[in-house]
Amino acid sequence: MPRLITDFDGPIVDVSERYYLVYQYCLTTIARPGQTITPLTKPEFWSLKRSRIPETQIGVNSGLDDSQAQDFAQLRRITVHTMPYFQHDLIIPCARAALQKLQSTGVELVVMTMRRTRELDFALSNYGLDRFFRPEQRYCLANDYIKTQDIEDKTLLMQKAMQELLPDQTWMLGDTEADIIAAQSQNLPAIAVLSGIRDQTQLSAYSPNYILDDIAAATDLILEQILISSPS
Repeated sequence: MPRLITDFDGPIVDVSERYYLVYQYCLTTIARPGQTITPLTKPEFWSLKRSRIPETQIGVNSGLDDSQAQDFAQLRRITVHTMPYFQHDLIIPCARAALQKLQSTGVELVVMTMRRTRELDFALSNYGLDRFFRPEQRYCLANDYIKTQDIEDKTLLMQKAMQELLPDQTWMLGDTEADIIAAQSQNLPAIAVLSGIRDQTQLSAYSPNYILDDIAAATDLILEQILISSPS
């Protein structure tokens, strides 16, 4: 059975509103009373995030001094992945239909994410996506897991998945360098999408097999490849 392993944030869910609200909160929290700050617009902020501009530089660009920018970056790190803000994520408009199309044509769906178990379970239930990913098809971080780096953590998840899953024809779909490197570590074709937190330049640097607009385009590609590889 062909299989798609997909990241959650980026290919399936748009996190830009959550990230921007956390940015606004951290900026106003760190600013001194009466200090003039220059908040970025959401498009300005998201463009900087997608091109991997450091958090401290985003703080400086917004009117903070260097010391404040360090505090801003630290506050952002401990805030952005907290439950009150997850409710602001939005499902990518084409995601549900793409998942349905893949599932209905016999593609096994597996989700692999840096979310913790409680965070992933909340999102799958909140967006009605439980039916696409059975519990044994969900690879995420334990609630008490101490994170290291996304690249290292996701590569470990990928190793675990490939030990547990049947050796079927498999693709990896994601929106960051961690997804690409995890796929490459297991010699899987990596499909990067532009609907997430990295832009074309950042993704190209890691040489994925494909860079596509979104999960809908990835679905078309996968189904086309399955058709080509199927015995006539």
